[in-house]
Amino acid sequence: MRILIVADNASSRFGGEAFLPLNYFRFLLARKIDVRLMVHERNKSELASLFPDDLDRLLFVRDTLLHRFAFRLGRWLPRRIAALTTDFAIQLSTQFSQKRAIIHISKTVGLDVVHVPTPVSPKTPSLLFGFDASVMMGPLNGGMDYPQAFHYQEGMLTRLSVASGRSLANFLNIILPGKRKAQLILVANRRTREALPSGLRGRIIQLAENGVDFAVWRREEPRNAQEGTVKFVFVGRLVDWKAVDIILEAIARLRGTTNISLEIIGEGPMRENWQRLSESLCLSSIVKFSGWMNQQNCALRLQQADGFLLPSLFECGGAVVLEAMAMSLPVIATAWGGPLDYLDETCGILVPPLSRETLIEGFSAGIKKLAESPTLRQQLGQSGYDRAKRYFDWERKIDRILELYALVAQHGDTNQDLAAEPELPQMLK
Repeated sequence: MRILIVADNASSRFGGEAFLPLNYFRFLLARKIDVRLMVHERNKSELASLFPDDLDRLLFVRDTLLHRFAFRLGRWLPRRIAALTTDFAIQLSTQFSQKRAIIHISKTVGLDVVHVPTPVSPKTPSLLFGFDASVMMGPLNGGMDYPQAFHYQEGMLTRLSVASGRSLANFLNIILPGKRKAQLILVANRRTREALPSGLRGRIIQLAENGVDFAVWRREEPRNAQEGTVKFVFVGRLVDWKAVDIILEAIARLRGTTNISLEIIGEGPMRENWQRLSESLCLSSIVKFSGWMNQQNCALRLQQADGFLLPSLFECGGAVVLEAMAMSLPVIATAWGGPLDYLDETCGILVPPLSRETLIEGFSAGIKKLAESPTLRQQLGQSGYDRAKRYFDWERKIDRILELYALVAQHGDTNQDLAAEPELPQMLK
């Protein structure tokens, strides 16, 4: 099969959903699949360094004045408003150029499947349709809001903008009908499926959005209970919805009663604020801000840790949870969004976000529980490793993706409804 992966970004440096197209490309390339990758040229230097022997398989859309203007403007807007406005403008401009290039490639080289893994938002309209190849989108993951008790995290303008955008989604998807015309839509969970626009013609199948690369995230064999300080780690962008302040206050309540430490790995606009909070809570001796690290260095840090913390209030995916599980680390996470797709009581502690106070108290109690029981840490860590290996290994995910490519390629450009096809096993409901 001849596969084209199409996305705005494919990068390990940008983080978030940009990892997904990159992983699809490199795993398929490793299996000798005839695959190409088309992204914006801002990814060019990184991809050229990662794939020096496959430059002919990398296709780039040029940067434009619209891209640059929208990007700069978006930096001044609230995150979710930017996603609805400037980010959307950038995506449409990129897709406009990509569409012309895909039509040309289809006629000259030939394609069987155009796979569009991002943007992962279920409601975002798409210009990517009308090709000689079949189109597969996703896995998509979205359709969520902040927990009820934390709606104050967003201003009224943001909430009104998001509500208006969702109301307009069906209309915009009629004008820009990429999703409506796609032969196959993959969704990460029921929440995302319910958020899809109406009028979809293709088949909808559930498949986990994220996976974990066990070649990078390797656990120690066996993991022994460490003596002395029990080390916890947080990894992620330091932005407000990651709610690192929750775990800082949770740890402050344990100061002097448990021998613990916390390493915060990541960069972002909230770093300075949270460092000041840590100092005001007298946590400087046990909390360390380490800045951004690449995957290899993050993996080394997780090998030295005893537990992983993710207090995020708006985490649609949460690949870091899977990476911690792959390292046999017990996870304490907010029971909201992505972590609910990955964790259960056998491998972690999920804290319901009923209020700020209950979230802080829940993390504090969970940290204390893990700190005082090496046996529990080992049990949860082993169960997490087994669960990640069984359901979320990228190699297993690529097996499923290849099955789906074969399924969707059979229908060509006939626009037939795939609902009559036999159901493929889902990776994880």
